[in-house]
Amino acid sequence: MEVLKENSAYLSNFEVLDILKQIKGNKKHKSRNQLATITYQTVRYLEDTPCKKQNPEKIQEFLKAVEGFKLTKCEKLTLINLCPKTAIEIQLIIEESEDRLSEEQVEALLQVISTYLDEPEEVEEEPGEAE
Repeated sequence: MEVLKENSAYLSNFEVLDILKQIKGNKKHKSRNQLATITYQTVRYLEDTPCKKQNPEKIQEFLKAVEGFKLTKCEKLTLINLCPKTAIEIQLIIEESEDRLSEEQVEALLQVISTYLDEPEEVEEEPGEAE
């Protein structure tokens, strides 16, 4: 396979999942066994990541909410794809985060991620507590 346009666009995991689901639903492409296998395995992997619960509206709201943090496009994309939950993960994703973000900003960023990208935790009741 030859790369025609290197880095012409970056896609989030959500966008890749959406495209692959469309390909999977298209009967024309199913005749190619290798493409079908790659599509199936990629969709299976991506459905176990945070992108499964994302949608275009949530992503747009997230991007608006993080404008004040002065993050690069790649940093925003990585935050969308990984949905970090700790300050250490933020440090690994954002280059020179110690210099660019205060502790309060890191906490605010984690709150923004939790609000717009994280799926709500399902509360499981213990047997006998539902009374």
